[in-house]
Amino acid sequence: MREQDDPQTMTELVERLGDAGDPERRVTIGEMVEAAGQCSFGVMLMVPGLLVLSPLSGIPGIPTFIAAMVTLISVQLLIGRHSFWLPNWLLKRSASRPKFNKAQHFMLKIARVVDKLSRRRLVFLASGPAVRVVALLCLAIAVTMPPLEILPFTSSLAGAVFSVLGLGLMARDGVMVLIALGFCAVLVFSVLRVLLF
Repeated sequence: MREQDDPQTMTELVERLGDAGDPERRVTIGEMVEAAGQCSFGVMLMVPGLLVLSPLSGIPGIPTFIAAMVTLISVQLLIGRHSFWLPNWLLKRSASRPKFNKAQHFMLKIARVVDKLSRRRLVFLASGPAVRVVALLCLAIAVTMPPLEILPFTSSLAGAVFSVLGLGLMARDGVMVLIALGFCAVLVFSVLRVLLF
């Protein structure tokens, strides 16, 4: 499910996102996906993860659209598809170019730090059957995102989980998958704390 022209690092992916669409117009999710390439599950997971982790998540409705995107991608992986389809209504969702540029600049700083920490480790956690387990986890998180959009920081934590899981799959870095599970535990704890107390 991985092609030679897929981005190999988070930095490369974020740089490709910066080339999305016309610099003078709003940028759509479809243009972002096209710029990034959509051959691997890791890439397709990192695009929405980085968007919801960035300042763009402050735009009302963006976390819900991202949740829909992750749900569709995860379901398609689970049923065995090797290329991912997304509906036009989702691909046409857009952000203003200034906000997108600001978010891309923010994501680039994070990407450069994270890339220094990732390498091939515990590969069995980031390949083979483990990829479907990751897809199930992403599906569970995505389904809960829309009702939790009103809770502070939950979208950012979900974005961190998606981004680090995507990086783990791209780099075949099982340690990154474990770190993402840690973020997931924090997300679950935070939500339960808000709902129960």
